[in-house]
Amino acid sequence: MLKVTPQNTRLVVLLLLLLGDLVFGWFHYSTPQQSTKKTTSDYEEQSCFCHLTGVLDDCFCDVESIDVFNNFKVYPLIRKLTARDFFRYYKVNLKRPCPFWVDEGHCAIKDCHVEPCPESKIPVGIKSGNYNKYSKAVNTDLSDLTECEQAQNLGAINSTLSNQSKEAFADWARHDDAQDHFCELDDETSPDAEYVDLMLNPERYTGYKGPSAWRVWNSIYEENCFKPRSVYRPLNPLAPVRGDDDGEAFYNWLEGLCLEKRVFYRLISGLHSSINIHLCAEYLLEEGWGKTVWGPNMQEFRRRFDPAEAKGEGTRRLKNLYFLYLIELRALSKVAPYFDRAFVNLYTGNMREDTSTKELLLQILNETKAFPMHFDESSMFAGHKIEAKTLKEEFRLHFKNISRIMDCVGCSKCRLWGKLQTQGLGTALKILFSEKEIKNLPENTPSKGFQLTRQEIVALLNGFSRLATSIKELHNFRTLLEEHR
Repeated sequence: MLKVTPQNTRLVVLLLLLLGDLVFGWFHYSTPQQSTKKTTSDYEEQSCFCHLTGVLDDCFCDVESIDVFNNFKVYPLIRKLTARDFFRYYKVNLKRPCPFWVDEGHCAIKDCHVEPCPESKIPVGIKSGNYNKYSKAVNTDLSDLTECEQAQNLGAINSTLSNQSKEAFADWARHDDAQDHFCELDDETSPDAEYVDLMLNPERYTGYKGPSAWRVWNSIYEENCFKPRSVYRPLNPLAPVRGDDDGEAFYNWLEGLCLEKRVFYRLISGLHSSINIHLCAEYLLEEGWGKTVWGPNMQEFRRRFDPAEAKGEGTRRLKNLYFLYLIELRALSKVAPYFDRAFVNLYTGNMREDTSTKELLLQILNETKAFPMHFDESSMFAGHKIEAKTLKEEFRLHFKNISRIMDCVGCSKCRLWGKLQTQGLGTALKILFSEKEIKNLPENTPSKGFQLTRQEIVALLNGFSRLATSIKELHNFRTLLEEHR
């Protein structure tokens, strides 16, 4: 017979606690009538996170490594960077008509509204145009001038450039106009294009939902993801009622695709998941006289991502977010040589801040280069040259079409962040498929082979910041769920 001692008692208690944790898993559903009937696997199926682990498909990186890298290294830095003047002001045309169907008008909900930035608030170096980011001498000379004097001097910069420099900029502009973009870029000279302060117009839940929002995502998935109409995406609210095998049929079709088309779908799904996480994390919780409270909505998060409520789709959606993060992370590591060049300045007219901003950007890019488990994009478009070229062009045009669909979003704030994040991903794809041009960049002059506009740079870094924020918010939701076990 086991003799009862204090040591034995502590051991028994510890074993009971461990067994209790195994039984109840991540979540504690406290319904007394059902608690005795639930098994461990039942609880695991209802957890938003229990299957969000291990190696991702189509690459050799695991979720846990990304969590640590993002939450402790990248997220704090990228959050600081996007608060700097160069990255917080984004020029966008929110009045472009939908090119695919009759516009139903803009959302009347007050939280859908975007407040454009007054011209007087835009840093003069940003207003003056793209070429100023190459003029370090001008950057230095303008630091002590008044805004009016800066504007006058900046207007005269073009006449002080050497003929050789003028020709280089002209070549760059001609090439940029002809370049194969992955996005439909807004015309920044359009009278409808306005600067928006992203810090004052944060991405959050606005109340925009229902058939109008479904139509946008349905058009993206059903018409642009290389999918036959006979295959239905799981949980598509606009699809005809189908049997329980819809998900199985869809994923059998997806796994039968070539890598490139499979990657395309996972990028779009990852972007969709990231946007949904932002809406769940910044939800209108309370509104009253002079008091508006935004914060995480656990119920909304579970509705979108809990395997039990999303019929097994939650984990797939979240893993696609991590996959998208890896793609954009890889693009940042590849574009580092572009920004390493001394003459490329993130120009606003404030010399001290511009220098600090570039140093912070280079620090982030160095972190991305040090990440040990990057996605290998060389495996894409690697087959027969003609077939690979055709597939790559099809890939590009499908994504460009998605960027045009963003002009069909009825909520102005949703349209703003949809356009920015789509352009950010499009810029990342442009970088990944411009490897030769980036390797051959000249050290001291603009390149005819590869260029990024300020709009693309702002979208790229803010888009990646949104993904970094999503992964950080997943950690926050995990913590909240554990606290409410």
